Amino acid sequence: MLIEFSTAKGKLILALALIASLGLCWVGIRDQLGSMLASVTPPGAEGAADVARNARWLAPTDPMTKWLEATVARQVFSPESTENSTRSFEDAVRLSPYDYRLWLEAGRAYEQAAKYDKAELAITRAVELAPLYAYPQWQYGNFLLRRDRYDEAKTHLRLATRRNHPYREQVFSLAWDLFDKDPSKVEELAYDEPDVLTGLTLFYAARGQAAEALRAWVRLDDAERARNPQITAAIAQGLYDRRYFAEALEFSRQIGSDAESAPETVTNAGFEKLVPGGTDAGFFNWKLSRTDGKIDISQDGSVKHSGSRSLKIGFKGYTKPDLYAAGQTVVVAPGRSYRLTAWVRTENLRSAGGPQLEVVNARDDRILATKALPQGTNDWQEIYLDIVVPGDSTGITIRTARGFCDGCPITGTLWYDDVALSKR
Repeated sequence: MLIEFSTAKGKLILALALIASLGLCWVGIRDQLGSMLASVTPPGAEGAADVARNARWLAPTDPMTKWLEATVARQVFSPESTENSTRSFEDAVRLSPYDYRLWLEAGRAYEQAAKYDKAELAITRAVELAPLYAYPQWQYGNFLLRRDRYDEAKTHLRLATRRNHPYREQVFSLAWDLFDKDPSKVEELAYDEPDVLTGLTLFYAARGQAAEALRAWVRLDDAERARNPQITAAIAQGLYDRRYFAEALEFSRQIGSDAESAPETVTNAGFEKLVPGGTDAGFFNWKLSRTDGKIDISQDGSVKHSGSRSLKIGFKGYTKPDLYAAGQTVVVAPGRSYRLTAWVRTENLRSAGGPQLEVVNARDDRILATKALPQGTNDWQEIYLDIVVPGDSTGITIRTARGFCDGCPITGTLWYDDVALSKR
């Protein structure tokens, strides 16, 4: 049928069609505007309550407007606001029954209103809707903890650690604080899987729990440990800086940085292998200071007590009060007695505050033993220092220092070879 719009009837039909179109457009725009306002407005923002009311008026059937209204109401601590919040969350989940986030928020609102049975039903519904997501498991585990149901909470907290690194850290921290730093309680929540064990290792290392970090790390197979060399290096550095020398050595050996170092043993004792510089030297090899023009340090192939090389240190009027030209940290057993021996040769070595061999506690740099080196010119001779390691230390540092003499120059040359540590 053709409509003649020039007639009165046609004009009426056209007007009605335009009005209907405008009405439909307004409804669509209004819903979108209300949903947008609810989505972009933080519940804690100033004026959020007014925005929530306007958004609800614009889009009364949009779940996001109900969510904003409910969340704003939950922030006001009064029985009336709590009831309004739960009612709005009920409307939200009715409008969007498959959004796990809304069910979680409803559960929290019910818990705040002390409606614990309804809270648990809402949270379990969220877990059912998103069983592989960490957040619902984390929320349910926390809810069960607050209800003193730890054995049930463990299941969900473990799932949270398995699937998400940030929640893994939070779960470990929660157990660490809740159970007075008991590692067994933390490990109850850790899956025996590579990512989780790596996270557990980092968690312990960050808190200076060296033995626990190492125990978690060795549960990984060789391939998994080799896959994360940067993590191993970071843990080794952290443990070394915190003075956990035995554990730092174990981690450092695994990345090849201190592959030839061993507890109670001087690494490269005869200086037969080239001493690397910088970070390549590792933590438990010789560290040589080559930054001062008044000292020359090198490995000497022409003068040696045994083998093919020795360590040569030449002084050209060195006057600084401190001298740490060469040193090495060695892992030792707390409370044990040792003897350090070294073969030394000198040539025209002179100073009122001459070089000396020194052993210090690597934990706090306190001197354990010191021996002045022979001055003048002397052929190879063996010197020794007897030491007792403090009961709270697992490391000593062997180093060349100097006797105190303000401004006194050191001249001449000394050589070291065959440095050894033995138990007494």
